[in-house]
Amino acid sequence: MRNKRIIKLLAHVCRTILALTFLLSGFVKTIDPWGTALKVNEYLTIYGWDALKPAAMGFSIWLCGAELMMGAMLLFKVRIRLVSIFALLSMIIFTVITFLSATVLPVEDCGCFGDALKLTPWQTFVKNLIALPMAFIVWWRYRPDRIFQFNRLEFALMCLFFGSSMGLGYYCYRHLPLIDFLPYRVGVHIQQAMSEAAEVEPTDEEETLLVFRNVTDGSMRTFTLEDPEWQQNDQWEWVETQSVSSTNVVRPLISEFALHNADGDATQELLSHPGRLYMLCVTTFSQIPQECSARMKALVEQATAQGDRVICLTPEPLYGETTCWIGDQRVACYNIDASTMKTLLRADNGLVVLQDGVIEAKYNCLDIKP
Repeated sequence: MRNKRIIKLLAHVCRTILALTFLLSGFVKTIDPWGTALKVNEYLTIYGWDALKPAAMGFSIWLCGAELMMGAMLLFKVRIRLVSIFALLSMIIFTVITFLSATVLPVEDCGCFGDALKLTPWQTFVKNLIALPMAFIVWWRYRPDRIFQFNRLEFALMCLFFGSSMGLGYYCYRHLPLIDFLPYRVGVHIQQAMSEAAEVEPTDEEETLLVFRNVTDGSMRTFTLEDPEWQQNDQWEWVETQSVSSTNVVRPLISEFALHNADGDATQELLSHPGRLYMLCVTTFSQIPQECSARMKALVEQATAQGDRVICLTPEPLYGETTCWIGDQRVACYNIDASTMKTLLRADNGLVVLQDGVIEAKYNCLDIKP
């Protein structure tokens, strides 16, 4: 009898720890589906599954929502027999993946807790080694229960957890993360943060490269942002932007924030601009939704009328141009690294507002209100 009580207490403790771990891990990733999708794409590249990249965003929302849902079901003991099987399988898979990430297929960060808590692959592997036997104990304790015999309350709670988890991920995808764990969060003075980061963090060599195709013979060539040839020659067709680093950096440090155009580096001039500065972020001009373009155009008109400065940031090549079209408005345009822009703003298109160099607000394009 005493042994049964000890096993029951141990299973209860393991279930609670697992539930809280899944809840924390699932929540911080669910509210940042863009960051999770970037991490999924990194793993797909490592494993040579690039063909699956178009599904990365949908998979990231589902994966993180399922993890959050599983944590809630464990915590409230909703069909515990069924969820314990998924928890055990998940921990086996995660343990194998993190072992590979720490050895033969190294990454800088496994993304277990998103950008909220950075763990090395070995730290994540040790964490999973601790959690794996806990998942086994929970599964063993509840294995006599029936798997699919839901009562009405359990079914209702499962639907609630599923809808809430998936809805939260989709909301943050359509807008912005509810909590911003990134270095470019609201309230950060970018120039000051860059200086502080440069003093305390190692400066890994990372370079943005532009891949172009020769429209005449189809040959491929790679340029740097500073190379003037691709900006002044119309024989090149842009293919993609790459970020190359000797340490496989997932996201740029804030000390690497840089803005360029045909006139050169404009980073310091823009970050030290007094007053309000509107920075429109556009991933691909040809793919801006019509509604988004209209919102940006209205913002440009209003800001110009108020005497505020508006610029546009994009990873797309500018071909020697220093301005670009936002609707029927001409706006000063600058190149930014694609990874940096995704760290600055978790959206394809949107707006970042600076006030005397401090990030005052950030908006997905859907939320821009002139």
